[in-house]
Amino acid sequence: MPFQPTGVFAPNITPFSAQSVDESSLRRVLDYLIEGSVNGLVPCGTTGESATLTYEEHRRVVELTVQHAASRLPVIAGTGSNSTAEAIALTKHAEEVGADAALLICPYYNRPSQAGLVAHFTRVAEATSLPIIMYNIPKRTGVNMEAATTAQLSRVPNIVGIKEASGDLNQVAAIIHLADPDFAVLSGDGNLTLPICSLGGVGAILADAHILPAEWRRMVELIAAGDINQAREIHYRLLPITHALFLETNPAPVKAALDLMGVAPPDTRLPLLPATDACRAALREELQKLGLL
Repeated sequence: MPFQPTGVFAPNITPFSAQSVDESSLRRVLDYLIEGSVNGLVPCGTTGESATLTYEEHRRVVELTVQHAASRLPVIAGTGSNSTAEAIALTKHAEEVGADAALLICPYYNRPSQAGLVAHFTRVAEATSLPIIMYNIPKRTGVNMEAATTAQLSRVPNIVGIKEASGDLNQVAAIIHLADPDFAVLSGDGNLTLPICSLGGVGAILADAHILPAEWRRMVELIAAGDINQAREIHYRLLPITHALFLETNPAPVKAALDLMGVAPPDTRLPLLPATDACRAALREELQKLGLL
């Protein structure tokens, strides 16, 4: 059966120790997420600090994640770049080591046109047999992939979905309305997962899913089952920790929360700094309310 990107996927952090990738802690994070019932893992996304990983580290983190998951659940490898050639190379590597799909961010900094986005994603899709999930997050890339562009790309055979983090519900609704019926729209924002899935989205790829992953999954499953009232209860229960996790630049607060919970070290790589004391205090308060400390 072809890969179906439905449910809640965790874009797992990349733990560091003395500024090197901490493989032991990474395995511990992966086990924590698997045991927490996420639907899949996403190494080397934004939350994995892919922008500061060397190519060797990037490949190693993807390979280690695939090996450690050991077919227990799908792995969607982050393989995006602002260079189409580099994106193709990373995607081919992910395919070679056994990833189930690839997540590709819109090219950042060089700000391609809508036609350039179509050309970029089409070229990558033609170079691999992996299912491709696009990732639209204008506040990080400097370019918004418009609904009509996404709909056009939804008809490329192995482009199967999009992680939508534009924050624009009108755009998300337009994508769901215009795209191929089998195209998966996934929320990229925890606070918007309820409305996006209520509109017809089929899941989420969330940094927030590092905290109470089973509840995020349950919320999405309840929406799919038509039980909006119970889903809404979970939404409001999770909303305060979602806000706390983005008080500072992701993934510093996520790493701080996992550190407070004893799961992984809090270190980030420059130019990101670890969460401030004020952020850690806010996280501690919310984690205590959730019974996690």
